[in-house]
Amino acid sequence: MKNLLRSSLKLLLFYLGSSLLVACSTPKDTATSRAMQNLTARYNYIYNANVILNNYEEEAYNSYIDNYSDVLPIYTDPEKFSSESVLHAPANDRALDAIVKKSRAIIADKAFSNYIDDAYLLLGKAYYLKTNYFVAEEYFDYTAKTYTKDMNVLITAQNWKARSLMQLNNMDDAAIILDTVYDNLELVKKKRSEPYGTIAQSYIYQNRYNDAIPILEKAVKESQLHRNRIRWTFILAQLYERQKKYKEALALYTKVQKSNAGFELYFNANLNRIKVTGILNGEHLNRKKELQALLKDDKNLDYHDQIYYQIAEDYAEEDNITEAEKFYKLSIRNSTKNNYQKGLSYLRMADLNFNKHKDFLKAKAYYDSTVSVLPKNYPGYAQIVKKSQNLEYITDRYDVIAYQDTLQMLAKLPEAERIAKIKKLTKIKVAPVASNNGTFRNDLFPEAGRRNNTGAPVTGSFYFSNPAALSRGYTDFLTKWGNRKQEDNWRQSIKSSSQTTAESIAKVENDGYPTDKVGIEKTIADKDTTGKKYMAAVPLTAEAVIASNGKIIDAYYEIASFYQQELDDQPEAIRIYQLILSRFPDNNHLGSVYYSLYLAYQKTEPANAARYKALVLDKFPASVYAKTILDPDYSMKQSDLEAAGIKRYNQVFELYEGKAFPSVITEVNTTIQQYPAGSINPQLSYLRAIAIGRTQQIDSLTAAFKAITNAYPDDKLIVPLVKEHLAYIATHQGEFRKRRVALPDFDPAEPRFFTSAPVAEKVVQPSTQPDLQPIAQPAKENQTAVVKPQVIAPAVVKEPSAITKQIPVVEPVTTKDVPVTQPQVAVATPVTPPVKTEVTPVGTVVPPVTPPVPVGTPVVAVVTPEVTVPVPVKTAEVPVPRPVIKDKIFSTEIAKVYYFVIDVADASLTLSSSRFGIGQFNRGNFPGGGLKHQLTEFDNDQLIYVGNFLSFAEAKSYADGITPQLKQIMKVPAGTYSSFIISKENFEKLRSKELVTKYLDFYKNNY
Repeated sequence: MKNLLRSSLKLLLFYLGSSLLVACSTPKDTATSRAMQNLTARYNYIYNANVILNNYEEEAYNSYIDNYSDVLPIYTDPEKFSSESVLHAPANDRALDAIVKKSRAIIADKAFSNYIDDAYLLLGKAYYLKTNYFVAEEYFDYTAKTYTKDMNVLITAQNWKARSLMQLNNMDDAAIILDTVYDNLELVKKKRSEPYGTIAQSYIYQNRYNDAIPILEKAVKESQLHRNRIRWTFILAQLYERQKKYKEALALYTKVQKSNAGFELYFNANLNRIKVTGILNGEHLNRKKELQALLKDDKNLDYHDQIYYQIAEDYAEEDNITEAEKFYKLSIRNSTKNNYQKGLSYLRMADLNFNKHKDFLKAKAYYDSTVSVLPKNYPGYAQIVKKSQNLEYITDRYDVIAYQDTLQMLAKLPEAERIAKIKKLTKIKVAPVASNNGTFRNDLFPEAGRRNNTGAPVTGSFYFSNPAALSRGYTDFLTKWGNRKQEDNWRQSIKSSSQTTAESIAKVENDGYPTDKVGIEKTIADKDTTGKKYMAAVPLTAEAVIASNGKIIDAYYEIASFYQQELDDQPEAIRIYQLILSRFPDNNHLGSVYYSLYLAYQKTEPANAARYKALVLDKFPASVYAKTILDPDYSMKQSDLEAAGIKRYNQVFELYEGKAFPSVITEVNTTIQQYPAGSINPQLSYLRAIAIGRTQQIDSLTAAFKAITNAYPDDKLIVPLVKEHLAYIATHQGEFRKRRVALPDFDPAEPRFFTSAPVAEKVVQPSTQPDLQPIAQPAKENQTAVVKPQVIAPAVVKEPSAITKQIPVVEPVTTKDVPVTQPQVAVATPVTPPVKTEVTPVGTVVPPVTPPVPVGTPVVAVVTPEVTVPVPVKTAEVPVPRPVIKDKIFSTEIAKVYYFVIDVADASLTLSSSRFGIGQFNRGNFPGGGLKHQLTEFDNDQLIYVGNFLSFAEAKSYADGITPQLKQIMKVPAGTYSSFIISKENFEKLRSKELVTKYLDFYKNNY
């Protein structure tokens, strides 16, 4: 018996050991292992993964929101590739993760099975539905190239690869692949519907509806999936309708209506059937009756917006604008869940106000609402945004005109009557406010409160009867949402444009004041009820009236130019130009107005065009307008001259950097003599003046500076700087008289302007900076730098006029762009990207002396603590705090430091002369402002950033001043650079060209 037990034990141990060895050994490619792996791969992984995929696609189909105003997409796929689609994961992402996990298990553990190709296809489909189209395309490409013998696998992989490329907007490569798919479809008998569908979608994207129809008809016949057959039949009907084949469209809409389609598809098929029937019969009245009959059916309650929209469209076709507007508004009011429809109704109202009524204020409000409601992937969304922004440009200028006209009206009144009128204007009109007109009550459950005051313990299970539960819930709410105002859309900390527009409309109805109690109380607290600001702004002197008229003229001129050049609305442009001439026959834009009217009348009224042409030639014979009329190529020739001037300036600047000062003087003289009207001449003259200062005495330098102010009195870049230099020289004549040359290189043997001041170590050769030392003083309170932002000029004219805009400078003032003379207290902050520093620290403040500004000279890089405490630039008024907007990378959160950035999209360009020009602008227009500019590079971009600014408003004031001058300042082609404002925190995140592009989009959308 013992021997038997011993033998059995040995046998058992043998089997266990053998099993262990087999388990630990590498799988072999045998018939047994293949059969086992095929079995487990098919039923444990492939089957389950396909079930998950089918369920996911079914859910996606049922939850997909269609835009029935456009041709429906063949597939209910996720949105196309964009930064937003990458940042926002699709719903039910866990199901897709499960498919990825099972597919990778097959590839890793079932290497001898016949389902490796299916696993790669499942991986590609999962990543496609995750909106990671790049990875999906790689998987499909690998499958198509690896498994070429199985035609079904090959066609499926190529089909999905083409779909991935179309989602990436790569239509050309997708078309090449689909050509191959179409040729191979004859070789297979099954699963041909989806490839046909993809080919049809490709044609639809290209608006090739005639080509899409026969392919989609094949897809409908081949499809085994009921939902696809019905959807594709509806799309076929839409395509026939687009081709005005109304009989075929009517038959297909009727077919969908009679099928067991989902209610939304059924309803829209019925709606379109009514529309097409009316077109065929030519009976608008009967069509309206049928549409209105749909309103009586309770099942259509959620679709009233679409019904009203179709009725409005019918009235619009009849040019019955009043009734069309009525039903568009009803559509908006009844839109509960269909943002596409609501957005389209807003868009129609905006277009009516823009095109028919010319009511641009209302049109702007409706375009804002359209943008806020429609999704960003809606076709033409970018154009709608642009139109909205264009209208904002117009409305801002009409606001200026209305304000100035009001002030002038007040100025004409007797003083007592004026004061009474101002008090009336500034009086707060309080509309009756309900005690509680919000969405929520302060006490949501008053009965629960009374029950809980008895002191008896609460034992009920009802949540709102339990004070402890209510307390926890309230705490959790505050933790997640913060202290939100009780109002509609309380979840939104940032109000959309439509909400803001709605509030604005409500305020207009209450004469500009808020209708809610809290808003009224805040307005009363903030409002200047005494009218002091109005009183101070009223133009009571002749000079003030002239300045006020100038603002009105500039605003009208900009509006007219905008209509003529941007909107191509010549009649409206003519009307406004004529209004300028009738109200202000002698104005600073007269030559440009005559020329613009000449252009506007050319095609419609040749006689008027000839009249204004004669006025230009007679009254402004030396202007660029007259020259353009006499020589149509004048503008092109001027552009060539400007390009040659910039090239010449860069060559002279290289001589200057090389300290070849006599050559600089000679070359500038030659260039100005050769091109006496060159726009770059003031800057060349400045280089010549500094070169003279390097080689001659102070009288020669002063004469050169005065020659600049006399020769170029209207220059806004160089002349302000030169005037500051002359004032400084006049204050320190004694010191300059002691020098052998006016602007010597630093020499330790020479007397210093300031004594016992250490000199910072200089990174580049110091000879490019003259030893003209400043005395920095607080600026006078009223010291102002006048800068004119750019105004749109008439076509082909190269000298647009400008609007005057004052940018004040506030004390304390320190000078910049000069060598260090005494230590300066600075705050060190980290510099994130490696930078080429072009920082010039400020001089010591000596209180008793008046505030002259030093001669601006080429900027020299020095080693100093990174950021000096910035000096604020005063703006006209304190800005209202903006709501904080954040995306995954950037934020509009208020920062302590802002930069103005110029992005040059070409790393091969030398920016020395451009940076010199920025320094000139800073010293001439923001003397003592503590402004510095630096350079950083990455990828193919160079970023010049100017700072520091203590607020966005300060940076905006600076941008408004420098932007019109960038054409002169930047010695690079105009198309290679752009500018923007950015906070220090956002700037530190810029590490690549891609991030710069993303920030530019963020900046345009939120500032």
